[in-house]
Amino acid sequence: MRLERRLEQPWWLNVAVPAGSLVIALGIMAVVLVASGHDAAHTYREIVVSGFTGHGAFSATLISATPILFTGLAAAVAFRMQLFNIGAEGQLYLGAVGASWIALKLGDHGTGSKPLYVIAMCVGGGVLGALWALIPAVLRAFAHTNEIITSLMLNYVAGYVITYLIFDSASYWRDISTLQARSFPQGKPMPSHAEWSTFGSSVVLPLGFLISLVVAAAIWILYSRTRFGFEVSVIADSPRAARYAGMRTRRKILAVMAISGLIAGIGGASQIGDFTHTLDPTGLQGAAFGYTGIVVAALARYNPLTVCGVAILLGGLQNAGFTLQGVDFPSGLVGVMQGIILFSTLGGELFLRYRLRIPLRRSRTAAGPTPEAAA
Repeated sequence: MRLERRLEQPWWLNVAVPAGSLVIALGIMAVVLVASGHDAAHTYREIVVSGFTGHGAFSATLISATPILFTGLAAAVAFRMQLFNIGAEGQLYLGAVGASWIALKLGDHGTGSKPLYVIAMCVGGGVLGALWALIPAVLRAFAHTNEIITSLMLNYVAGYVITYLIFDSASYWRDISTLQARSFPQGKPMPSHAEWSTFGSSVVLPLGFLISLVVAAAIWILYSRTRFGFEVSVIADSPRAARYAGMRTRRKILAVMAISGLIAGIGGASQIGDFTHTLDPTGLQGAAFGYTGIVVAALARYNPLTVCGVAILLGGLQNAGFTLQGVDFPSGLVGVMQGIILFSTLGGELFLRYRLRIPLRRSRTAAGPTPEAAA
């Protein structure tokens, strides 16, 4: 048996391989569930009901999907150019810092409307996230440093920064207005205008989720309908050919990483405006939105529109996992189920790019007489 690279991909293969990978994942998960003493059919039914079809389930799924949709888009933007930005986690932290600072500053003056707060928070969070992403970008562009290592290490630096702002200092972000707040560190509450709106009745749509859909559409247009996107594709396929054609690789590295950090920073602003309404270092670091976003981008094959669907799927699995967890269903088993889906889907990617060739041996009769028999 051997693998042969496909010269072209039939259109149906892009549907058949992911569907087949999901079916295989469900089969493997069923074996794991039965081996651990659980009814696979009942578990699957609970996942569907708790994550998607139950009362209020889809609204909760969209809430879970919103931050990982932002970080998934941030990772997909960079990965499309073979820039492996692993720092969306830290860029989201800094985005939350910038957005909360803007909201508190506007609140101090007591003026402004909700649209103004939303725009200002997105700008503040996006700019700070982009600046944080430019650190590994500059090191990659001018010093040829591996951006995987630098962006990953900066996640820990960003985590220490937000921890310092709330727990280890009397910073502008920390609430010290009461004795209780000084004894038990917490962030300042945001002004009421900084609380983002929701839409819908039967299905509640956070404003951040709607913004992420607009961002996904903008990325798709940028990469598929503009010269910038064409040059990014050429640089990703062949950096040497791009340099020969006069494309400015360093500028593209800086631009793509800045866009990636900008999107993650807006995700941090969404966390403040949509959900926490305060800078919460413990909650942000415990959720690991940035690392989940890498999984989302990989499963979506770096397509920004597909990232939306994958984020909702993983958000539903996470939401269902909270319901499934119990004495007889540990949280680790939920993680195993998510991991099986990931590995099965990524394994199926192999068959999109390669075909499995199994040469059939011809029988001796069909191949003709042996030299000895002919003699």
